[in-house]
Amino acid sequence: MSTIELWVTAPPALLALALIAWAIATVRHNAGLVDIFWPLFFLAGAGVYATASAQQGPRALLVLALLAIWSLRLSIYLALRNWRAPEDHRYRAIRERNEPGFAWKSLYLVFGLQGLLAWLISAPLAAAIGEPSPLRALDAFGAALALFGIGFEALADAQLARFKAEPANAGRVLERGLWRYTRHPNYFGEFCLWWGLYAIALSAEAWWTLFSPMLMSALLLKVSGVALLEKDIGERRPAYREYAARTNAFVPGPRRQA
Repeated sequence: MSTIELWVTAPPALLALALIAWAIATVRHNAGLVDIFWPLFFLAGAGVYATASAQQGPRALLVLALLAIWSLRLSIYLALRNWRAPEDHRYRAIRERNEPGFAWKSLYLVFGLQGLLAWLISAPLAAAIGEPSPLRALDAFGAALALFGIGFEALADAQLARFKAEPANAGRVLERGLWRYTRHPNYFGEFCLWWGLYAIALSAEAWWTLFSPMLMSALLLKVSGVALLEKDIGERRPAYREYAARTNAFVPGPRRQA
């Protein structure tokens, strides 16, 4: 089975997962719960590729292990944070723009769209899992970059959760730890993860999957990540303006004078 043939086996499973996520979120009247399922789309896709692949070599096991660590950690973290929380302001804005009937519209505007994006971005996973050849130096580099990204994201999330758990920090901006050097260390970690996974796919000679990390980078920087979160955060949290003046938006770097 070619890489493209393997890649196209995943959409039914991802759309089924999107439907389950939509049903749960609709019952709870909280479209933001889709964030919990976002990493699970990729783990489900990788599982489909591994099941459908005729041969599974060490590269498949490597990718599955990396995906499982990242996906389960992030999904559990988001579930603990968001399950009982009010709907995130980003999704409230989408809801307000698409009423009446948002409950039905969200099936394709939010959940179906995320399932489709996850499938597109998962192309390097299909390429790597379906290639049984021995591991190369590029695989080691990709795995190291992906593990760095997973650890960077996990540490950033832990630091933010600890900061928010302290009542004295209500309304304040986190400027310690990784958040001292980048305003979005969690997104930077995910950026490293996907470029690391692409390096593994590149080792499997699937150079054409370059669109995947490029698409993820665009989402993180220009669409649903940095740009969307910072669109009005200065109005909601005035202290963030000074923080932004001193701190890099994405790539970690030294602090600037405000």
